[in-house]
Amino acid sequence: MYVCQYMDSSDRIVFRYDNTGHHKKLNLSTYPHHKHEGGDDNVVPSAAKDLANILKEIELLVKF
Repeated sequence: MYVCQYMDSSDRIVFRYDNTGHHKKLNLSTYPHHKHEGGDDNVVPSAAKDLANILKEIELLVKF
């Protein structure tokens, strides 16, 4: 099992990748792998991501 979560400075979820089985009822094509975008209620299909790709995704979102 894995969970990789990115939150903003206000502790709001920006995204989370995980493969827990709690969304079986959504019939996602990538089940059990999925991504939460912007919070727990917005779940989309997603393949498993490695840490390097997740860090690249965060880098694109962070504004310096």
